[in-house]
Amino acid sequence: MENESTVRPSRMTRQQVLTLMSMASVNFSSMICYSILGPFFPNEAIKKGASQTTVGLIFGCYAVCNLIGSLVLGKYIVQIGAKFMLVAGLFVSSGCTIMFGLLDRAPAGPAFITLCFIVRSVDAVGFAAAMTSSFALTAKIFPNNVATVLGSLEIFTGLGLILGPPVGGWFYQSFGYEVPFMLLGCFLLVMVPFNIYILPSIDSFFRLLTHFKIVLICYAIFTLSAGLGFLDATLSLFAIEKFKLTPGYVGLIMLGLSLPYCLASPLMGYFTDKYPATRRWFMVMGGIITALGFCLLGPAPFLHIPSQLWLLVLMLGLIGFSLGMTAIPTFPEIITCAYQNGFEEGLSTLGMVSGLFGAVWSMGMFYGPIVGGLITQHLILVNQLNITIARTLLIPEEFSC
Repeated sequence: MENESTVRPSRMTRQQVLTLMSMASVNFSSMICYSILGPFFPNEAIKKGASQTTVGLIFGCYAVCNLIGSLVLGKYIVQIGAKFMLVAGLFVSSGCTIMFGLLDRAPAGPAFITLCFIVRSVDAVGFAAAMTSSFALTAKIFPNNVATVLGSLEIFTGLGLILGPPVGGWFYQSFGYEVPFMLLGCFLLVMVPFNIYILPSIDSFFRLLTHFKIVLICYAIFTLSAGLGFLDATLSLFAIEKFKLTPGYVGLIMLGLSLPYCLASPLMGYFTDKYPATRRWFMVMGGIITALGFCLLGPAPFLHIPSQLWLLVLMLGLIGFSLGMTAIPTFPEIITCAYQNGFEEGLSTLGMVSGLFGAVWSMGMFYGPIVGGLITQHLILVNQLNITIARTLLIPEEFSC
């Protein structure tokens, strides 16, 4: 038995290969559909009468519905069935993606905004089903190499994040609003029979949060997703206004965030699986580097450093790399902590852990865009008020700040 356990990880079974293919398709399709909005949707929504805060809420509602979906579906994954949950989630998301592409035909104002919230919310529940079952299936089939497999699969997550903004920005500039969503919706629809064919059939949530170590890990996950959600809602508008860039170039700038993450994730996954004791140190160092990157991204006003395009791209790359350092070890570390505290080894516990991960991540994605949108809109209004007062008092604008 010992010889079999040492040899088995070096040679994957057919079930493991098929599962990897399925999970890779889910990661890629989910992230490309999520990231495609960044370069052009905020501007499109503002043209339709949405405010900056409303744009943040549209991004944030995806996260809060993903949160609720992850909590509920993670609890009932065993009863529903992991494969059915994944396939059904992809089917729902494909329909919502196509419907989202038709929203430019809706009347501007409340009708457009309401439809955005409805379609985006249903889409979030669909992807919550797909991602929750994806994490659980991966951990079930690769119990000894969870971080390595997740890190490898994050290559496809990174590819989705890499291709989404530039492809979305280019298709938007070339063919208009509808074409990017139609293409991706059809791509998701193709993923449904693909996963039905290749995916192997494998037949108290809040108790996890009673352990302080798991709460700390969840806080790290929350801060990372909140930062990314903030960038989703505000980065494109900042780059367009500050550097006068087109949506296509904004999509290329976002490569600075996703490409380092794509490259760092498999390395971090392999290293933390080989040396599990380093996971906590990677999370700490990654958090510190992420904080430094956000301070220099703007940069922060108290640093008195002028905004420059090269500095923005460099800091996005630093944040992307540190995200891989912090995020990859969190999932296997929560699983290890759960088993050490008496949770039964099986799909039920893995489903709860994946649901917790998705829920906390979604909380951050809900908090980040909404708070970021509110703060950005408030600062814009304050700056405009200062300029108005300065003009009234005949003080040059450069002294108004």
